[in-house]
Amino acid sequence: MKVQVDGARCQGHTLCAMIAPHVFELDDVDGHSSPISADVPAGAEDKVREAAGSCPEQAISIS
Repeated sequence: MKVQVDGARCQGHTLCAMIAPHVFELDDVDGHSSPISADVPAGAEDKVREAAGSCPEQAISIS
């Protein structure tokens, strides 16, 4: 599974990092999210799906 965050859509709500802190990191300046790695670690798939579904801006895509 792969994960991507659309930086233009992300508004820094931080929900993804709260749900899956081992997958998403936050920018120190504006709080915008990005994946630590495009490859989702084994066992984190459900949390990444939850994070994507919880994003108010729908900035997270998974494939």
